[in-house]
Amino acid sequence: MSWHGSVQLRLLIAVGLVVLLAGCGINAIPKKEQAVDATWAQVQNEYQRRADLVPNLVATVKGYAKQERETLTSVTEARAKATSINVDASTLDDPQKMQNYIAAQDRLGGALSRLLAVSERYPDLKSNQNFLTLQSQLEGTENRIAVARRDYIQAVQAYNTELTTFPGRFWHWMMYSDKQQHANFQAVTPNAEQAPAVSF
Repeated sequence: MSWHGSVQLRLLIAVGLVVLLAGCGINAIPKKEQAVDATWAQVQNEYQRRADLVPNLVATVKGYAKQERETLTSVTEARAKATSINVDASTLDDPQKMQNYIAAQDRLGGALSRLLAVSERYPDLKSNQNFLTLQSQLEGTENRIAVARRDYIQAVQAYNTELTTFPGRFWHWMMYSDKQQHANFQAVTPNAEQAPAVSF
């Protein structure tokens, strides 16, 4: 076989191996990990949207309900705590950090529920256009948070399953042994599966 034929054969084998490896799942683990990271970023985005609405809501209520200082303070403190805890892609496999983050978000949700319940005592507040707009945005945000958490749970399930089933388990052993299963979202408050009651 000539030198030229040998090079062609090697090139053909290399191309064949690339095609074979691409089709056998070697890239599934990194792709699924990227999906986990992206869906977690969306969860954080929705929580941030909620946190961004809080100052406007507090300011609107404050104008009508000056004597509700304790409720307003608890919302402000819960928002500060919720925005101070960050779980990024590099710490998604740490269940304790996840629980701390989720607990802080749950505290903010509970404080917002108490704040919104205050509106029942103030008919003028209930009819204020800014308050009604913020209420609507907050309700929509809570729905988006639920969808983002669901998407994250599904992405984590797909990723963790890939690490523990064939052929992903083989590729995990061969090439991605540094990858760990990600901690999934778990509610930390009783009855957290139910959305906070928001009635005006």
